Amino acid sequence: MPRVTWVGVLRLPRWGPYPHFVPQLNKLRTVSSGGSGADTASASAIRLRAALTAFFALDGFLFAGWVVRIPAIKHQTGASASTLGLALLGVSAGAVITMVLTGRLCRRYGSHAVVVVCGVLLPLTIALPAQTRSALSLGLVLLLFGAAYGGMNVAANSAAVELVTTLRRPVMPSFHAAFSLGGMAGAGLGGLVASRLSPGTHLFALAAVGLAVTAAVGPLLLRHAAAAIGPAAPEPSGTAPQPRRIPPHVRRIVVLFGVIALCTAYGEGALAEWGALHLSQDLHAGAGVAAAGYSVFALAMAIGRLSGTALLERLGQTRTLVAGGAIASAGMLLGALAPTVPLALAGFAVTGLGLANIFPVAVGRAGELAGPGGVAAASTLGYGGMLLGPPVIGFLADGLTLPLALTTVTLLAAVSAVLGWGARNAAHG
Repeated sequence: MPRVTWVGVLRLPRWGPYPHFVPQLNKLRTVSSGGSGADTASASAIRLRAALTAFFALDGFLFAGWVVRIPAIKHQTGASASTLGLALLGVSAGAVITMVLTGRLCRRYGSHAVVVVCGVLLPLTIALPAQTRSALSLGLVLLLFGAAYGGMNVAANSAAVELVTTLRRPVMPSFHAAFSLGGMAGAGLGGLVASRLSPGTHLFALAAVGLAVTAAVGPLLLRHAAAAIGPAAPEPSGTAPQPRRIPPHVRRIVVLFGVIALCTAYGEGALAEWGALHLSQDLHAGAGVAAAGYSVFALAMAIGRLSGTALLERLGQTRTLVAGGAIASAGMLLGALAPTVPLALAGFAVTGLGLANIFPVAVGRAGELAGPGGVAAASTLGYGGMLLGPPVIGFLADGLTLPLALTTVTLLAAVSAVLGWGARNAAHG
């Protein structure tokens, strides 16, 4: 009797809110019931998941290492809140342009190859902001950093969607948990060295770490490509592969999930790039405590995402989206307007718990519906919110105050809850 491994059907008697995974992987059941082939598929899936997790963690680690040095680089360049916000727009522009192109690159060369290339480019560009002495030069180098960051995120999410489909479990939050844990580590390390190392030394060290991780994990990711786990059915003889046509109603659903991602990623970007400044400028926290603010937020997101698979299987996508948006809205209202540092940190933590699973659910669902193009579209909107949010908040902070500007996160989190309920039919939950 052929053996059956967990990759195929073991311990998955029911899918709860995820019946749409089942018809996508009939081909994998054949591989998974074939003796030694099943062992190979299982081992390949495990190694591929570990490699992708490492890249998600590296992405969060490097991004957090950059954001905790923003106050120091702001002082170094002499930028005001509004000019700093304009310079940060360079990250947004570079990332959004690259995200539009990365979906096509993933379809042509494979998402794994694009992840590895971006794993080289992202560390190389992270050291550049510390070498600038004006807001203009900062904005220009942030274009390059944003391009590498945007490409990494679309490619990594595309690869993760492929693996989620292979595993037939909603494990997308676990990859984003690695991003959050990496962010927590990067922010925590940044807080420890903020008063000891210059931004230049710190960011050069982060670049070295990033290149070392890519050199160690990249070959593993390339060896265990998705095609080796579940080969696609061959094209009929004499026919060329046809590009996937996405129906208009599916495009509309993908855009809806992209807007949900945008609303929540706006909050993540706001706390990443303005949280430390809010704690230091408005609540007079020290440099170490201010840097720890993002670490608290990232830890809460990681905890929420580590429990995300069980939560999704129990509650379904719709209730997860709605509850997350409502919790994040309440948490950010406290984080923005609290009069003391401990209360603000508590608000940051509640916000992180609320936002934790909204983005991975939205991007993952878009990828299930439309492949790498769906991931690219939803990620472009989502990360566009993350990257456009900080400059918007900078302009609002100049006209109002930074705490009031941060309350826009509350508003958009509430909007994401409403849209999550509106997407209930598409979310199968």
